[in-house]
Amino acid sequence: FEPVLDFETAQGHTSVVHPEADVHCNFDIGMNQQQNIVSSQKVEVGDVEEELKHCAVVVEDTYYTQAQAHCMMETYRSFSYLDHTGRLVVISSTQIPFHVRRKLARALQIPASKIRVIKPRIGGGFGGKQTMVVELFSAIVTLKTGKPAKVVYDRGETFACSNSRHAMRLTVRLGADIEGYIRVVDIQGLSDTGAYGEHASTVFMVVGQKTLPLYNKTKAVRFMGNVVYTNKMPGGAFRGYGATQGTFALEATINKLAEELNMDPTELRLKNLIKQGETSLAYHGKILGSSSLHRCIEEGKRLIGWDEKYLKPVVNGKKVKAVGMAVTMQGSGIANIDTASAEVRLSDDGNYTLLLGSTDMGTGSDTILAQMAAEILETPMESIIVSTADTDISPYDPGSYASSTTYVTGMAVVKAAEELKQKIVEQGAKLLNVSSEDIVFDGKVLGTYDGEKTLSLEKLAETMVLGKGNLQLVGNATYGSPISPPPFIAGFAEVEVDTETGKVELIDYVAVVDCGTVINPNLARIQVEGGIVQGMGLALYEEVRYGERGRLQTDSFMQYKIPCRKDVGKIRVAFEESFEPTGPFGAKSLGEVVVNTPAPAIVHAVYNAVGVRINKLPITPEKVFMGININKKINN
Repeated sequence: FEPVLDFETAQGHTSVVHPEADVHCNFDIGMNQQQNIVSSQKVEVGDVEEELKHCAVVVEDTYYTQAQAHCMMETYRSFSYLDHTGRLVVISSTQIPFHVRRKLARALQIPASKIRVIKPRIGGGFGGKQTMVVELFSAIVTLKTGKPAKVVYDRGETFACSNSRHAMRLTVRLGADIEGYIRVVDIQGLSDTGAYGEHASTVFMVVGQKTLPLYNKTKAVRFMGNVVYTNKMPGGAFRGYGATQGTFALEATINKLAEELNMDPTELRLKNLIKQGETSLAYHGKILGSSSLHRCIEEGKRLIGWDEKYLKPVVNGKKVKAVGMAVTMQGSGIANIDTASAEVRLSDDGNYTLLLGSTDMGTGSDTILAQMAAEILETPMESIIVSTADTDISPYDPGSYASSTTYVTGMAVVKAAEELKQKIVEQGAKLLNVSSEDIVFDGKVLGTYDGEKTLSLEKLAETMVLGKGNLQLVGNATYGSPISPPPFIAGFAEVEVDTETGKVELIDYVAVVDCGTVINPNLARIQVEGGIVQGMGLALYEEVRYGERGRLQTDSFMQYKIPCRKDVGKIRVAFEESFEPTGPFGAKSLGEVVVNTPAPAIVHAVYNAVGVRINKLPITPEKVFMGININKKINN
């Protein structure tokens, strides 16, 4: 058996990664096992080949994005035991407690009612913990022995036995008319899902979904390609979820098109990007409900000093400074699929308990959701106790992924809090013997408009559960959205390239963000900064590497390089708020979109500095140095 290690030769390889006959798909994803194809996709609107014939300028290039490890602080771990009734209890570092319960029930062939999954505070996930990695192992030991069991992966096991970002090859063709309107976007891809394809089809689908709608002056768009099996660690969910790879390829080609058209790349984008109230071929008639992306570009230009620095590299001895830019979009949950539930309960002391199934991975989502409830109920956050992610207690939530928590779970919280507030007013009116229309509630006291009759919230709460009320007041809501409103970012990078060594240093990075209404500015800023650093790692340092026989070479932080604080230059974050009418308080998502722009923006800046176009990530000093020398030979 010859291992399949190169995903570009996997299709039609003599070795079939999955020859077994019992591979099951819930629906057709274009699988061809004998060809090592796990999924095949094609989406085309308009006639791409015909429209390209009418374009004055056509540019094409091929790009490679590497596998990237999640590198969350807390590795994978699970602790399991049998409670006093014989039920299996699993305490896990996971993003998806309800999915873990479902998968354990299926794998262990026991009813889900016999399983309880609890997620305590966890140290990061970035999508890696959207896969059930270790929970099954501890659970099997507990069921077989009746004893508690614990599995804690060390860092080497986390690198080798989990999942990574999908490596991809993407070829992009763009066609434009002489006035600079982009008429054709064509993306053809190949994705490496490794040995298993849990996220193979959906990650690849997002490559097209979060790129094609951006530029809406098109007459034809297409996204097509295959996802293939290889004998390597599986590709999984990773912050950006395909949009990161697609953004790198598309935005790098947009910058190349701007050069061919002799246009400023910011002006090319301002001319072609979708605006609020518009639609796009790839949106299939849906209208963009909110966007401040054009304002994001203008503000980013101002902050980075674009007009003073673009195409005006600063030479200081052997070092050259230049700027580059890119834009991106993402989604807010999965339209018509993601749902979330929330429950807000008025306690006997007049405080509230907020029950959630969502999982806070260190993002601060518990804080943000409590803020939303507090705003509706007009109460301090200190009055709200948050209880989350226990499948026995929490209302159903699929978990924290797909940038869904603020937007989807947030709307469930808002609706549940509104329902509870209405019940408080109605019950207060009954106790005061007035109509609910005559009651005003300021979060502490209920009373009539004339002030003659009043009732404190504490007294109401006590009366409802201890007195004649006989009714604990609870608000419940479940929410799922038919749309997934996109957040946007304009990213600007300034780099300094050493022409003697090829080393690239990021001097300044500006991100201007449209995430709708910013619910918590401090937490939002931290999210953006963290995503930029993770995107820097993808651009400059990180790569999962294998030896000739498929042995993992990057199984520790000695071999796998991530940015440290000294590698990160100045990062500046600004927000250009829009108002998303379907979101809680006008908010959209933020968690994933932040990772997408650093790679294309840094690649653009390096090209503007030394004329070396890097199409294969990461941007290592060796690649830049060799590119500089090749350019010298060509020029000579």
